[in-house]
Amino acid sequence: MYKVIGIDQKEYGPVSAEELRRWIAEGRANAQTLAQFEGTTEWKPLINFPEFTSALAATFPFAPPSFAMTTSGYAIQRTNGMAVTGFIFGILSLLCQICCCLPIFPILGLIFSGIGLSQINNDPSQRGRGFAITGIVLSLISLLFFIIFMIFGSLGSLLDASRSSGL
Repeated sequence: MYKVIGIDQKEYGPVSAEELRRWIAEGRANAQTLAQFEGTTEWKPLINFPEFTSALAATFPFAPPSFAMTTSGYAIQRTNGMAVTGFIFGILSLLCQICCCLPIFPILGLIFSGIGLSQINNDPSQRGRGFAITGIVLSLISLLFFIIFMIFGSLGSLLDASRSSGL
């Protein structure tokens, strides 16, 4: 008999080897599904149990691993939503520099990307570091363009004013 940890991180079982083979065939379990032989304390992926090799081979190709090893065991990897949102605002900030000169999107991009990067640094099981860094870089570039446009706009206004006043 076996105990199994499902994708929802809940423990199921005890179930027989035959039942577990049926779950593999149905796609409810795969090579990375963690299982424990009854009476033991070690959780191992099903691929490490020789009795399930043929059942797993029948489900080729194997599903990609949905778990990453952490200090506390296995945890589901998720992409940080703040990092993705910061990345999207970074892209929007560059696109909006073409049609309007408002620093709203670059500021939001910096805020969301910074929060996302901080959360990723605090929880290594989260992915999205590249999104956060790219969001910060795009937002900074856009903010730099905004500042340059404001400087040149002000200088242009001063030149126009000096020409019209005859100085």
